[in-house]
Amino acid sequence: MRHQARKRFGQNFLADDRVIRQLVDSIAPLPGQLIIEIGPGQAALTKPLAASGAELHLLEIDRDLVASLEHRFRDAENVHLHQADALQADFAGITANRRFRLVGNLPYNISTPLLFHVLRWESLIVDMHFMLQQEVVERLAASPGSKAWGRLSIMCQYHCSVTPLFTVPPEAFRPAPRVHSAVVRLVPHAQPPVHVRDMRQFERLVMQAFSMRRKTLRNCLRGLLDAEAIAEFILSGRAQAVPGGLWPVSPGWDPDLPFYNDKEKAKEALGINGNIILFFGHRFC
Repeated sequence: MRHQARKRFGQNFLADDRVIRQLVDSIAPLPGQLIIEIGPGQAALTKPLAASGAELHLLEIDRDLVASLEHRFRDAENVHLHQADALQADFAGITANRRFRLVGNLPYNISTPLLFHVLRWESLIVDMHFMLQQEVVERLAASPGSKAWGRLSIMCQYHCSVTPLFTVPPEAFRPAPRVHSAVVRLVPHAQPPVHVRDMRQFERLVMQAFSMRRKTLRNCLRGLLDAEAIAEFILSGRAQAVPGGLWPVSPGWDPDLPFYNDKEKAKEALGINGNIILFFGHRFC
């Protein structure tokens, strides 16, 4: 019996053989590689991945699809099926702390929280290839000053290099979504572009800076910095429109630190590597 796509799971099944081949070519799976596929669905991508000889772990939340996948890959010793919610999955537990590759046609309704969730295991991830809503890929790869530039851009570009690969039209899916899709490659940095001493404070600052996009940073950052510090840092524009420059902030939000437009001068002035350098104006580098 044909599976009925479930809206609550954000199911849009890839059905275009040309797109599937293009995606597999981009992933380039090899025998013995450890690959996790999020949301295998009706196995359009799973079949060529399994045929590559990779050690393949499938995360599927839909019980009906799990039963179908179990039957289809019952004789495939390299395929391991996990009925699980990817938003709750422990990827280190699934892989026994081995390094792995991550792929998937991600449900559009949970793609952003899922990206933040998987980045918790960036030290184990070799690379990621995801099918996402095109708008999300544009936000991932956005440049400062653009409309798409925001929290997702900054946090993902801090953790990974972001490479949009190709776009996919709605008719490549069943049922067809109302939006265009795109495939993106994310590769975790071997070393962070800048040293962040307190990641929670960093995440909090970025989240608050972009929490009210129509408001100035002066208003967004109230509660984190006092009025004098905000004036010192020349925070009169919106977060997505701040010009190129480095804003160094100590773990204690020291208001005496000035604004620099040169990375080396900022580091020299700080004198230590433990301080946070927030780079709103350009990509982290």
